[in-house]
Amino acid sequence: MDGTTAPRATEHQLRIDLAAAFRIAAKYDWHEAVANHLSLAVSPDGKKFLLNPLWRHFSKIKASDLVLLDAEAAPPAEIDTTAWMIHGTMHAHLPHARCILHVHPPYATALSCLADPRIKPIDQTTARFFNRIAVDTHFGGMANTAEEGLRLTRALGAHNAMMMGNHGVLTTGATVAEAFDALYHLERACRTLVLAYSTGQALSILSEEIAEKTAAAWEDEGAFARAHFAEMKKILDEEDASYAT
Repeated sequence: MDGTTAPRATEHQLRIDLAAAFRIAAKYDWHEAVANHLSLAVSPDGKKFLLNPLWRHFSKIKASDLVLLDAEAAPPAEIDTTAWMIHGTMHAHLPHARCILHVHPPYATALSCLADPRIKPIDQTTARFFNRIAVDTHFGGMANTAEEGLRLTRALGAHNAMMMGNHGVLTTGATVAEAFDALYHLERACRTLVLAYSTGQALSILSEEIAEKTAAAWEDEGAFARAHFAEMKKILDEEDASYAT
């Protein structure tokens, strides 16, 4: 939905949704120590956004902990430099990327370290990303410079997901639900592919026609993603609803 069909979510609700994504990411072991970052635009132009504070574990983050930033202003001291260079630059230049999730999940990160990190379409989940994901193979070290942040922003471009070679993955979406659902299925796709590679047998790769047909079948304007994320928040509410505070 956009602003012409429904009112924009309040900052309070956006905080709750992003905090939920942190907790779910921790449950799935997608994060790395107290690193990795998730962000969410709160302004129409996407330049004002929420981000996790420096060195806070994903499993402890609450809605009220998230820091409100302006991509056109200097970041405060409690923000990680790499987070600012990646998320700040992307929110400044990519208005379509309202929610940006950057993590180092095990299977996707392992695949990103192969000479060929592309997601081959071998089942319906891997096929979801057929011709729909950027692949960056020019890792430039820790993203702690403006140059590296801009390079990654250009590498992502108009895509909503990116395999970050020798690094990890990044997904974006118009909402937290859409970015989360993409991340969930991206890690599942990478798990399937890594396990298939581990057998040592040749992959049975779908034809381009079937891969495209399958990828198109996933496109439903976010309906599945909204349902998926809503169910995940119900699980969080039953286990520990403190994320929403």
